[in-house]
Amino acid sequence: MMVLAVTLHNIPEGMAVGVVYAGLLSGSANITAGGALALALGIAIQNFPEGAIISMPLFAEGKSKPKSFGLGVLSGAVEPVFGGLTVLIASMVVPAMPYLLTFAAGAMLYVVVEELIPEMSAGRHSNIGVVFFAVGFSLMMALDVALG
Repeated sequence: MMVLAVTLHNIPEGMAVGVVYAGLLSGSANITAGGALALALGIAIQNFPEGAIISMPLFAEGKSKPKSFGLGVLSGAVEPVFGGLTVLIASMVVPAMPYLLTFAAGAMLYVVVEELIPEMSAGRHSNIGVVFFAVGFSLMMALDVALG
């Protein structure tokens, strides 16, 4: 379920990067090459922990290291594919982007609530996971308010 959720989550992320690059290629005055690169790099950097979120549980469940790593990489491989497709069909995709990004967020929230939080709060050191979850959530909410 985690592999599917992260893969589905990565499709609209790739499309978001594709929309920005399509805007850059069309000559939009609001989009700079630096901004487009910053978005692409930001999404690429956050894909490292997403890949680990997939690879580590698969390895713990008995999959081999190469297979676990490969599935983690493949979950993120959809981003450049859908980014490139979005550049090609940007005029049709741009109006649907809010809905696609909402779907991506919903897929991740479902997995977090259904799978990760119960697993995190079980066991001997469950308080550490709960504290870090609360700190991370609070930090992201503060950044959301501060950055608009």
